[in-house]
Amino acid sequence: MVAAPFLKLKSWGCVFATASYGMTRDFDALARHERITFGVWLTTWISMPVVLWVMGDHTFPWLVSLGVLAQVTLTVSILARVWPPGRLARAIGPVLIGAWAVEVVGVHTGWPFGHYAYSDRLQPQLGGVPLLIPFAWLMMLPPAWAVAEAILLRQSERSRWRSHPLTVAALAGAAFTAWDTFLDPQMVAQGLWKWFTPGEYLGIPVRNFAGWWFAATLLTAVGKPKALPRRPLLWVYTLTCILQAIGLGIFWGQPAAALCGGITMGGFALVAWLQEGVRWKRSSGR
Repeated sequence: MVAAPFLKLKSWGCVFATASYGMTRDFDALARHERITFGVWLTTWISMPVVLWVMGDHTFPWLVSLGVLAQVTLTVSILARVWPPGRLARAIGPVLIGAWAVEVVGVHTGWPFGHYAYSDRLQPQLGGVPLLIPFAWLMMLPPAWAVAEAILLRQSERSRWRSHPLTVAALAGAAFTAWDTFLDPQMVAQGLWKWFTPGEYLGIPVRNFAGWWFAATLLTAVGKPKALPRRPLLWVYTLTCILQAIGLGIFWGQPAAALCGGITMGGFALVAWLQEGVRWKRSSGR
């Protein structure tokens, strides 16, 4: 009986030690410019509460823009390591154009997200949509692709359905939508956009999340991502979840969003890393 808690703590210690070792190894594998971009991205999000406290809330849109552009640069540079320029363009182009198009349709028709509108705090805008928004899609959709690939990566011929493009696209869309459980409550509270009719989830319509899943699934199916640099993108996804949970739970005064986002997005990250651990054990013969 006494040994049980000790063994449990020892197991968790092994998990954290393995994670720390894995992150160090993955970070060492990044190119120098990727490490710099990684540092700029983390510094931007970590320092945001301090900068807001010193400079005032009017700097929030600028800080968000800087963080998004830093993460886009990091994500694209990670993809560029393994994808040739043509393949990279065929993936990035549909995401940027498709995300902007679906947002324009959403703003003007209410489909598929529900009726909402952007404020004038994010500039410039085209068709009522800030040009930053498609880049926000681009910064998180490839990490969601990596989550789906990690979870569904085929282990044997009997599980061929795991690699079916529609299966991967649907799961990637769900992993991407999990991020919005953090994002929407925070950005509405900061006045970057608003809903004309408050909805069921912390004032956000549930229909919005269905729209996110549909759009992200469609863009993933069009982009057909394969042979991803999975582990670096998984770290981007995981660290985004951790930073969002800490930010909303401690600094932004939105503990409910922090909890829900931590459960949904964190759940996807956890399952993905568990699958990565299984593959690592198999490949190492353990």
